[in-house]
Amino acid sequence: MTRDSDVALDSYCDDLGRRSAASAPKLQVLSAEVKNAWLVSAAAIIRGKKETLCLANEQDLESAEQLGLSPSQIDRLRLDNARIETIAQSLESVARMADPIGEIIEGQVRPNGLRIQKMRVPLGVVFFIYESRPNVTADAAALCLKSGNAVILRGGKEAKHSNYALYRCLHEALIDCELPEDAIQIVETTDRDAVSQFLGMTDYIDLVIPRGGKALIARVARDARVPVLKHYEGNCHVYVDADANLSMASEIVLNAKCNRPGVCNAAESLLIHQDMLHPFLGEVLPRLQREGVELRVCSESKTAVDNAVGRWKSNSPVIVRLATDADYYCEFLDLILSVKVVHSLEEAVNHINHYGSGHTDAIVTSSWERANQFTASVDSSAVMVNASTRFNDGGEFGLGAEIGISTDKFHARGPCGLRELTSYKWVVHGAGHIRN
Repeated sequence: MTRDSDVALDSYCDDLGRRSAASAPKLQVLSAEVKNAWLVSAAAIIRGKKETLCLANEQDLESAEQLGLSPSQIDRLRLDNARIETIAQSLESVARMADPIGEIIEGQVRPNGLRIQKMRVPLGVVFFIYESRPNVTADAAALCLKSGNAVILRGGKEAKHSNYALYRCLHEALIDCELPEDAIQIVETTDRDAVSQFLGMTDYIDLVIPRGGKALIARVARDARVPVLKHYEGNCHVYVDADANLSMASEIVLNAKCNRPGVCNAAESLLIHQDMLHPFLGEVLPRLQREGVELRVCSESKTAVDNAVGRWKSNSPVIVRLATDADYYCEFLDLILSVKVVHSLEEAVNHINHYGSGHTDAIVTSSWERANQFTASVDSSAVMVNASTRFNDGGEFGLGAEIGISTDKFHARGPCGLRELTSYKWVVHGAGHIRN
């Protein structure tokens, strides 16, 4: 859409909201079989249009450098045959999952004979705003529709061609399966003012989910007049405890930092117990160097790092800088890792709770007692013991696709799948009961 005037934009956004709200009641009563048929159909259409999707993605990639995207952001944007196949498989995995709608969460029969049940129901309409990753278009649509919700998708301008091409596949499947065409809609304008319009639609929208950078989340949380499920930044930590297995710790740190540095569950900070500083650096530094990781280190660890680096020869030396306080707060989304020496488990926990974002944090330890202390004390949506932070993911948790990773502290925390997109109602069965 080309914005001609404020009135035109208002009208466009209002129309999308109104149509979504009108479709929501129809989705609430769909059977699991019908919703699953749509998911399978959408997966087949996406597979059949790989070439079209790749061509659309190429348009976005050509503009990526002009938009100032980093290499890791470009990686998140990129689609190829393998990633498109993953998108299709993700839709199919959601189809195989149990339908949460109508589930009786709990129930009881009262002394007076009333049968009281708490039943899971859809939310209604979800406004989903996201950046960079085209696969999120399909994941969000799949989870919303399977949970009986209509969804309005608003992707970033950097992925507009890819997002729209995927949306067309999803929409085609809606028509083929005779589902409400307005169940899934996409905001075609890139006008930032459109977001403000949707954030104020208390009559049409039941939940806003922002998924992107810190600035986006902050704006939505500040301006929204409807409930928000926040997917805040992932400033994730790996803590190497005093009795950690060196080889295991090295593998976990390498995976957490380097597997996909541009995603929210990648490690951004490494905490090392002082007793492990020298042996662990000797183990992990050459591997970090080969991956091209830049280190932002505390003053205590810098000497140890310099000494360790001096013990091997390399044509591409490790980039080592003294960390600032801001570095410990930072989600780098790049091959950059802050490093700090700690002198106790308690100090590690305090550092994480102070500087972290409540996303994902890990401990590597041989002590069951200290593992339990860490998991009890770290205030994050997911806490890992002897496992990479990269596992905080809906698919890895058995949720299928995910709508995001919530760092809030209400019913939806951590990877949010089908159940996190539902509410509940009380259903009461009587036999002519009246209250005295």
